[in-house]
Amino acid sequence: MNTTSLAGVRGCGLFQRFLLTALLCVPSLLNSAETNAPAAKPPAPPGQLIDLGGYKMHLFCTGKGSPTVILSPGSGDFSFDWTLVQPKVAKLTRVCSYDRGGEAWSDLGPMPRTVAQEVFDLHRALAKAGVSAPYILVGHSSGGMVARLFAETYPKEVVGMMLVDGSHEEDTGNINGKMMTAVALSKGRPIPAVRTNVTSADALDADAVRKIQEMVRKYDFMQPHIEPPYDKLPADVQQLQLWAVGQPKHWAATSNDYGGEEAERMYKTDQAAHPLGNIPLIVLSQDMSKRTDEHAKVHIRTQEAMSHYSTQGRQIVVPGAGHHIQLEQPNVVVDAIKEVFVAARKK
Repeated sequence: MNTTSLAGVRGCGLFQRFLLTALLCVPSLLNSAETNAPAAKPPAPPGQLIDLGGYKMHLFCTGKGSPTVILSPGSGDFSFDWTLVQPKVAKLTRVCSYDRGGEAWSDLGPMPRTVAQEVFDLHRALAKAGVSAPYILVGHSSGGMVARLFAETYPKEVVGMMLVDGSHEEDTGNINGKMMTAVALSKGRPIPAVRTNVTSADALDADAVRKIQEMVRKYDFMQPHIEPPYDKLPADVQQLQLWAVGQPKHWAATSNDYGGEEAERMYKTDQAAHPLGNIPLIVLSQDMSKRTDEHAKVHIRTQEAMSHYSTQGRQIVVPGAGHHIQLEQPNVVVDAIKEVFVAARKK
């Protein structure tokens, strides 16, 4: 695995989760009692901490109206990475961002981390917070997988979707010098059932924390620092970035040893002509017009393919944009959400 910058690793979808699982050997670190070491007091959360059964998820909702827009972050990203988008959407309707298990203010929750568990936890958190359906789901990077699985699991509650350079199960990554798809990482194992509680085996103990801290010191890409496009965030939010990335639980949260199996599950779902039916769908894609490598060719193909998941879907390639469109060109994201919102209201 190449040791790159933090900005180059965060938000990269299924492959980031798989690679960090392999690097940290997280499952082997999570088999002993919770540490009693005192933790530094975190900054106050802007939203609610929703108790899901011995562990809490941070949910931040603003604005009023229906349908509610749900903002799902990419792997390794946080609720406040939507800072340039959420206030503007809140002028239109209610909008909620959240931190997945182990990120920022959210507890790590049941292990191993899976997309299925995240969808289950998000659905319960919304219900407990009184944020009722219908929903418009907006997923960035691997958050796109969350949005798609949420729609598959709770189809009657989803009336629109937007994928912000969303991950696809056939996207490719470099594993030990070989280009592989996320689906190819599957070992054919059953995906663990979702859970409503945690045990001592789910916690990071003192030894696990120490090993993660050693990894952070060893690899530059794991060290908290601000690089583009995160430098576009306000200064106070950049400080939140440094705090959140610096927590040992962050590196456990970004792992997903079952990423291959979950990619395989999504691949089977996608064999249907229009797996999302006829809900309004916009796929925002980064601009890869100047790239000719095989990864770019695959990404261009899978982004276009996802626009056909609904009979009411379309793709917008954002000129000059990279992977984090919500940071680089937030107004494009806001305008696309408005378009999906209007179409959903008409339906």
